[in-house]
Amino acid sequence: MKTKITMSKAIIAITNQKGGVGKTTTAINLAFYLAKAGKKVLLVDGDPQGNTTSGLGVDKHKLETTLADVLSGQAAAAKVVQKTNIENLDLLPTLPHLADVEVQLAGAERRFSRLKLALEKLSYDVVLIDCPPSLSLLTVNALIAADHILLPVQAEFYALEGLGQLLETMKLIRERMNSKLELLGVVMTMYDSRTTLSQQVLGEVKKHFPGKVFETVIPRNVRLAEAPSHGVPVGMYDRWSKGARAYKALAKEVVARIDKEGEK
Repeated sequence: MKTKITMSKAIIAITNQKGGVGKTTTAINLAFYLAKAGKKVLLVDGDPQGNTTSGLGVDKHKLETTLADVLSGQAAAAKVVQKTNIENLDLLPTLPHLADVEVQLAGAERRFSRLKLALEKLSYDVVLIDCPPSLSLLTVNALIAADHILLPVQAEFYALEGLGQLLETMKLIRERMNSKLELLGVVMTMYDSRTTLSQQVLGEVKKHFPGKVFETVIPRNVRLAEAPSHGVPVGMYDRWSKGARAYKALAKEVVARIDKEGEK
């Protein structure tokens, strides 16, 4: 029997200005397990690379409208959202020309709040936004639209490098444009418990983010790396793999934290 979980409506930006830290992997697999738990989920592919779109098996050649059309005002988000082959999980897809739209919006009216305005017209239990690996206009749009930030941090030597700038941007956005924005938590990715380095990095991250680091760590896992090439989350590719079990556990922690925030 499927376990139902209660959850406040929430918009979560999954972001880190460093590339290759597992943002897209986290977005896809967290969305999958939240949808499996019975939540109505929208996954927004906010990265012009479009890896979230292809990672869910969407044929990019058949896309007529994308997030670029939403942000440029040419299409309503509800018309662009795609059903996926996963129950309860929808996708707002992206193609590489989203990068061109970002340039076009540089001097446009309401350029920082276009995504927020678009998402306000949709109804989901949770929205996850996969952000690009930069503090770009697209990332700022995501942070203004979001209630929470989920920060994936790779267990490597330079893990904390550059995070100061992201936190400063978050602070400015809270002060000027989105007072409700909070750091939901930090998740360690590509973690190898056999190495001293991974353990040391986890310790350092816990010092920098006291009380904010999720208990669940995402391990280095071949199945996690293989799943996107098949266009499915790891929970569909190999549900018993270490990666799948980790993201299922992370989804439960995310739910618990959001419910706790909702009680405040």
